Amino acid sequence: MARALDTIERVGNKVPHPAVIFVALILVVMVLSHLFYLMGTSVTYQAINPETHTLEETTTAARSLLTGEGLRFMFAGVIDNFMSFTAVGVIIVAMLGVGVAESSGLVSALIRKLVMVAPRKALTYILVFVGILSSVAADAGYLVLIPLAATAFLSVGRHPIAGLAASFAGVASVFSVNILIKPLDGILTGITNDAIHILNPALSIDLTANFWFSCASVLLLTFVVSFITEKLVEPRLGKYTGPQPEEAGSAPSKEESRGLKFATWGVLGLVAVFALLTVPSGAPLRNPETGALIGDSPFMSGLIVAVTLLFLVAGVAYGIGAGTIKGTVDVISAMEKAVGSLAGLIFLLFIISQFIAFFTYSNMATLAAVKVGDALEHAGLGALPLLIGFVLVVAVLDLIMTGAIPKWAIFAPVFVPLLMRLNVDPAAVLAAYRVGDSPMNSVSPLNAYFALIVTFAQKYQKGAGVGTVVALMLPYVIALFVLWPLLLALWQVLGLPWGF
Repeated sequence: MARALDTIERVGNKVPHPAVIFVALILVVMVLSHLFYLMGTSVTYQAINPETHTLEETTTAARSLLTGEGLRFMFAGVIDNFMSFTAVGVIIVAMLGVGVAESSGLVSALIRKLVMVAPRKALTYILVFVGILSSVAADAGYLVLIPLAATAFLSVGRHPIAGLAASFAGVASVFSVNILIKPLDGILTGITNDAIHILNPALSIDLTANFWFSCASVLLLTFVVSFITEKLVEPRLGKYTGPQPEEAGSAPSKEESRGLKFATWGVLGLVAVFALLTVPSGAPLRNPETGALIGDSPFMSGLIVAVTLLFLVAGVAYGIGAGTIKGTVDVISAMEKAVGSLAGLIFLLFIISQFIAFFTYSNMATLAAVKVGDALEHAGLGALPLLIGFVLVVAVLDLIMTGAIPKWAIFAPVFVPLLMRLNVDPAAVLAAYRVGDSPMNSVSPLNAYFALIVTFAQKYQKGAGVGTVVALMLPYVIALFVLWPLLLALWQVLGLPWGF
């Protein structure tokens, strides 16, 4: 396995710069889109509109990027494609707060505190578990937790890239399950209910329909990801020989202790402010129509802003207490430094945003999803084989169609009624979708944050590239694809409750 992964890394790192790869992919998409257009390729299917919750019959045809309309789209849409690529804004906004926290010394102080408090043998499990839970805050795990995990490993003399890999697996490859209710659950449940009503208008499932299965998945996969990290990924990386931090186990200085105390008070003050904005009935950050806080609400939609403010307030408070921040100039300088360090990544995201926009315009991902879904539907498999086959189809398509919501909008009206006719609980179908939708996230080049992980890895390994990250993550992907579907099958065979 180690030799195979080393080969994958060497080959992967010999390919051109990711920006060049995506430019080449754009050219490939242009040619393929025109070929499918000339062939008149199209599909007719029923999909659920997540906004209107209605089942709509839709015909989607291949669109060429080389026709007059396609060329106009590519030429006129460059700025809009980039500005509408949410990963760019999320990364920049998050780094404003994280940059201040890092520059003030708060991050290193927190890592040292964590290392002092947490048992050394439990560090991997804690970081992976927190990474899985971080999906409740949408993309915050990618931006905050993954670099912190690398720093935590380095602080105890372990290889930082192993920490990065473990955390990335937890954040990305186990993204769809949690022991907490998150915004994505509301949307997936709503689409599922719309699909159920095609067959049985009186039946619905709740937000907690997959709760027990999700809890079991979180516990199992925390162990699996941690085990893979300690027994395969970290031994393969060997001993880290780069710059070493100061001794992690040393007691915090008087200034650091005062800074941490100030940071604690700052965070508590911010929490109090958010409580006033969210807890009371009719609070401004609740849904103005339903009054809901969890699910579709301004608070959940703006969680990344809350995370940014958390790090910003804590970083400034720590800096004032520890004496590392003397005034507003230091705060602004830290923000400028953080954003400035993203220059190369922002350029790469500009290229990626164009590729995704062009690929989406061509409709090739939708064509593939519908064709493969139809083939599986008519394969004549039994309930359990169909569930497992569905997992594999979702996983493969996740490489080219990473959004969890668009895929489910297409698959739900097909597979939920189909499996209901085979006496399968609709909650089981949604659970199967969760299993298939997550593992590939850590190796999909269309994951908006994949390039960011490569950038993080280059901090500790100068020659790191796409091959490095793919080789790191493949053991996790393989293990998840073996054990997670087995858990799903066991749950189905034993007839265990999926949720409540």
